[in-house]
Amino acid sequence: MRILGLDPSLVACGWGVVDMEGTKLRHIGHGVIRPPKSAPLHERLSFLYVRIEKIIAEAAPDTAGVEEAFMKNNAMSALKLGHARAVCLLAPSRAGLSVGEYSARSVKKSVTGTGAADKAQVAAMINVLLPGIGMKAGDAADALAIAICHGHHMPAALRAAL
Repeated sequence: MRILGLDPSLVACGWGVVDMEGTKLRHIGHGVIRPPKSAPLHERLSFLYVRIEKIIAEAAPDTAGVEEAFMKNNAMSALKLGHARAVCLLAPSRAGLSVGEYSARSVKKSVTGTGAADKAQVAAMINVLLPGIGMKAGDAADALAIAICHGHHMPAALRAAL
């Protein structure tokens, strides 16, 4: 089963793709999508959508996982994050993929064993689970963690169907 993980953002949207067979994981790819900061919102959203479509076309995932939004102090930032999340949900859905949504705490717990892990701990565990990729803390590491979390939380029947 090939899984796409997306860490939504209009600044640096992380993506990661892994293959999961039982408990075995294999790294396929990862990166960060950086929409132009000075572009109007609709152009940044379109940029994000087109890049996610391209990743889906190239990696051919079977399913996708997306991180849920969390409350921010700034309402405008939360709203913009919601727009980015919508694109991250829409692109895989339009490609016919099932999409799971996971809280940041659930993703961290799935990969590190604790929901209070910091970004460095998540990246360290990604390097343990996917040896040789030299992952540094950041959006791509978080996206790989989302993909792994999605693989662990999918119902067995759905996993078998993919």
